[in-house]
Amino acid sequence: MLNSTTLDDLAARIGRAIEASPARDIEKNVKALLQGGLGRLDLVTRREFDDQVEVLRRTREKLERLEARVAELEAQVGATNGTG
Repeated sequence: MLNSTTLDDLAARIGRAIEASPARDIEKNVKALLQGGLGRLDLVTRREFDDQVEVLRRTREKLERLEARVAELEAQVGATNGTG
């Protein structure tokens, strides 16, 4: 009959067998291959992306304020030219 110790021993043996198997090497090689391929791509990190999103948000807000100010100044110039 199987007891807890026997099952633990069996699990440990299976774990060691998997670690020593070619499957472990394949996993390492695939991981290295993917990291190398991704490293050659022109990608940005999530942090860099989020930083740029924030810069774009602030730029849009500033642009909206400037557009409103230009419209205000144009209205003032138009009102001055129209009355003079």
